[in-house]
Amino acid sequence: MYEMKPEYYIGIDMIDGEHKQLFKYADEAYELLKRYNKEEFHLHHGRMVEGTMRYFAKKLGYGDEEEFWGIVGLLHDIDFEMWPEEHCKKAPELLREAGVDEDMIHAIVSHGYGLCVDVEPEKEMEKVLFACDELTGLIGAAALMRPSKSVQDMELKSLKKKFKDKHFAAGCDREVIKQGTEMLGWELDELLGETLDAMKTCEEPAE
Repeated sequence: MYEMKPEYYIGIDMIDGEHKQLFKYADEAYELLKRYNKEEFHLHHGRMVEGTMRYFAKKLGYGDEEEFWGIVGLLHDIDFEMWPEEHCKKAPELLREAGVDEDMIHAIVSHGYGLCVDVEPEKEMEKVLFACDELTGLIGAAALMRPSKSVQDMELKSLKKKFKDKHFAAGCDREVIKQGTEMLGWELDELLGETLDAMKTCEEPAE
């Protein structure tokens, strides 16, 4: 069961005048994700990216858009489980059918830039998603290797070692992470450290 924090129950259409979303509550977005994703691995990834994006929204001064950032993170892989060969290409259709506006669709699709679509990240939020999507997977994999199975006791130097080891979590594209870092104009250590801190805020208790 996906338990929303009380502060998440805020109408997305109340964030600002420019972003009028279909979803009145964040849990409705999660129901949409579950419509096309059944595997817990994919649902968990969506929740982690959501939490990470919420962290960055507040960190970077977009606190009034936290809901928008979070739901973009939650839904970014909406089409991947059922249509992996059409990733980021099937998503617009699914999202438009659900009434999602074009701002959110662009943000979601842009994380596949250069990999499966030519929709380039333009806004800072889109660049953050592009940069941290693969990285959250790498951090999650690194956490599972620790005795604690948690990110809470993970330090940046440990993460950097895992990042440099290309044989570890080989499916996590380091070049995409580096490209995202360059888009943002950040140092790699900054992205690694901030994303690690972000995941510490949204890690789910081990069952």
